[in-house]
Amino acid sequence: MSYGLSYAGAEAEYNSADAVIFGIPYDHTASFKAGAREAPWAIRRASYNFEEIHFEHGLNQNPIEICDYGNCDDFVLPEDMIEEVNFAVGPAIREKKFTVVIGGEHSVNIPIIQNFEKNDISLITIDAHLDSRDEYLGTPNSHACVTRRAAEHIGIENICVIGVRAIGKEELDRDDVVPYITSFEVMEKGAEWAIKKAMDNVKNERIYLSLDIDGIDPAFAPGTGTPEPFGLMPMDVKKIINCIGDRLAGFDVVEVCPPADPSGITSILAARYINEALAVYAKNLRC
Repeated sequence: MSYGLSYAGAEAEYNSADAVIFGIPYDHTASFKAGAREAPWAIRRASYNFEEIHFEHGLNQNPIEICDYGNCDDFVLPEDMIEEVNFAVGPAIREKKFTVVIGGEHSVNIPIIQNFEKNDISLITIDAHLDSRDEYLGTPNSHACVTRRAAEHIGIENICVIGVRAIGKEELDRDDVVPYITSFEVMEKGAEWAIKKAMDNVKNERIYLSLDIDGIDPAFAPGTGTPEPFGLMPMDVKKIINCIGDRLAGFDVVEVCPPADPSGITSILAARYINEALAVYAKNLRC
């Protein structure tokens, strides 16, 4: 693990923390623009932009203890990254800490999900891509294989992807297509409809939410490795986080690419979503 600037407000020690933040600066399976390895630092810096409370959640918000555990070490091979995440992040998951992970590319989600018990969680991802290939560019642990690896661990009936608008033929030409809701359906029927459908369809009660920033329209989140037009609106994602409510088991934000985002607006948006997830968790922690 490496340490540096901590996330704003994350001043607790690990043992007393309700929530723990980890950075995973890994992007070595990136297939278009690399640079997501820089996101943990950029998003932490952006976190100092915000007020301590978010008034829409009420003025008497539950304070929670947050620990920023620092960054996992960077490796080249995805298998080495997975081993590092198992070592660094795995204990927090098993100890039932609310884990928030700052990627890095989406492949960092593979070991995170594998550290939960098989019957403990469902996975809902917000993503422009289905990410359900058996392997991509020679590895089964690519950022294009995330939901396929998750399906092997928690079951395909416990997965849904929201915001999809780019799918490979080989991902659809099979009997076990990963369930998805397109961005076009979200635009037509609304984010609340989409997350209700996703939550009704998955089997396990607790939900781990993985936000690939490319799920959002690149007009609002240009700093990502594989931008895809016709995405979700930023408010859609806020609504989704809030609708999950007390079922939220953990959260990550991935695929922010600071070199492709000189204005820093994508990192600012990512930090605000982390704050939103923490606020929703806090609101339900001591109800």
